[in-house]
Amino acid sequence: MARTMTSDARKKDTREKIELGGLIVKAGLRYEKRALLLGLLIDAAGRIGGDDIERARLTAIGAEAFGRDPE
Repeated sequence: MARTMTSDARKKDTREKIELGGLIVKAGLRYEKRALLLGLLIDAAGRIGGDDIERARLTAIGAEAFGRDPE
């Protein structure tokens, strides 16, 4: 049973990583260097911190981008 849980957890982790990679592609950053991507994410995390207004602004931008997707 523990082996199944480990396998399920790994599958879930893998799926999550694939989805996060898809966000990088959707943002048009597929060909950027990994160091730049990490820098962008670290900077953004620092900027939003506890700032609910900035968090809401960025969430709206992302939601609009998802809305334009012809999935």
